Amino acid sequence: MSRRISIEIPGFEHDNPIPAACRVGPFLITSGVSGKEPFTGKYPEGIEAQCAQMFASIREILKVAGATPEDIAKINVWIKDRALRPHVNKEWLAMFPDPHSRPARHTFPAPDLPPGMLVQCEVIAFVG
Repeated sequence: MSRRISIEIPGFEHDNPIPAACRVGPFLITSGVSGKEPFTGKYPEGIEAQCAQMFASIREILKVAGATPEDIAKINVWIKDRALRPHVNKEWLAMFPDPHSRPARHTFPAPDLPPGMLVQCEVIAFVG
């Protein structure tokens, strides 16, 4: 039996043959998580809706993997335009309201994100 476990989420499929996340021992790392709506595969209109969906997808992946937001050590975020960062921060503060208990984060400008995608992230967690 492999130590590596693929985490699959119903309605959360990638275009390529990759899982939503992978867990090896206590380490959980997601594939790209965007604001794409589950099952429809469509991007909602606007950055607010995409950020809300991205963070909802993070919560669902964590739940299926047996983790919580408290297990997250770092999130890397790619945004179409740096001016969109306040919308990411809104959802970030909702998920991590305690300023003394937040994961690390790095936000990258990514003007070449696919059409319709305004934001995408990758989560690294330690599930004890």
